[in-house]
Amino acid sequence: MKYLSKYTYLLIGLLALVGLTITLVIPNFQREEFSQEVIDDIIEGVTTTTTEAIAEETVNNVEEITTEEDLIITEEEESTIEKLLINNNFKKEITNFDVYMLIGSDERSGETILTRGKVDGKRADVIILGLINKDTQKTSLLSFPRDLLIKNNCTDKLERINASYIKNDCGNGAENLAASIYSISGLRVNHFASFEFNGFESIIDSVGGVEICVDVTQKEGYSFELQKGCQNVNGLTTLNWVVSRSTEELVGEKTVDANGNDNSTWKLMSGVSDLTRIKRQQYVVTQLINELGNFNSINELNSFVKALEEAFVIDENLSINKAVELLWTLRSFDMAEVTKLTTPIDYVTLEDGRQVLILKDNIYDFLVENSVIDS
Repeated sequence: MKYLSKYTYLLIGLLALVGLTITLVIPNFQREEFSQEVIDDIIEGVTTTTTEAIAEETVNNVEEITTEEDLIITEEEESTIEKLLINNNFKKEITNFDVYMLIGSDERSGETILTRGKVDGKRADVIILGLINKDTQKTSLLSFPRDLLIKNNCTDKLERINASYIKNDCGNGAENLAASIYSISGLRVNHFASFEFNGFESIIDSVGGVEICVDVTQKEGYSFELQKGCQNVNGLTTLNWVVSRSTEELVGEKTVDANGNDNSTWKLMSGVSDLTRIKRQQYVVTQLINELGNFNSINELNSFVKALEEAFVIDENLSINKAVELLWTLRSFDMAEVTKLTTPIDYVTLEDGRQVLILKDNIYDFLVENSVIDS
């Protein structure tokens, strides 16, 4: 299934933006451990931890990633579901790629909570692998849905893949997630970069906002309201518009009473889908790229780079020179020529009506079918 994660263009576009400025100012990215030996131990089950230990670790490390709700699977369901996870056993190790893992997390605080609601900790909303063929340098993007069901190498429990992005006795979040990805795909992650969407807001604010043009006046609750036509908006409004799932449009003229309350009529905008959000993401990234040509001083450039520093965390093994080289290369990518894929999925309905995702095809065969690797 060729389905783009809703944040794909944001992450890749922002990485390209980094490349456009990287030769002028070198960002001092935050670094995090990423040990291949630790990942191997997790894959092989050398280190394990309990779900109780994970819960205690999460309490003691409030910055770590948590899910919105626990995925509770009964023993009967577990037996049934495990039989459906046949494609979680990778066919063969895939070695002819440099593999970079991009993680987009959604930690909410302050004004973001007021407009988009509160969630506990961070959420791994985006998991994308950048696959660079070592021989041809052809680049592909492979997205993993956050709700994809796996058997955790560390706890031996069935859970969503984003739940493995947590620090515990086995390793840190990135190491645990990399082990999960290897176990279902045969792809070994060489390096990772994580990105917080609060940082995305800061990047937009650092360039003075972006211009958004819409055909009709639209809003979603109290998170944003855009007037028909063009307007310059800040990072928070931009992000809320980009990720909006329940956009409403104004019916007739806007009316406000004497106390400033909105008495207008609104209706749910038809046709809002993941494709709509992808178009919005592409639009915003384009606007950001255009803004880069408008820097009038080194102070403005420094403000932009500072926002990048605060948004990205990269692994300790990725040298600054290599990061610079990669990001500079990204600036010239023609996104139309980059293969963009999402792992093939099927839905399974649990006894209580909840749906989980499982792989419907082996990832190796899927990549062969889509000409990412040769058979």
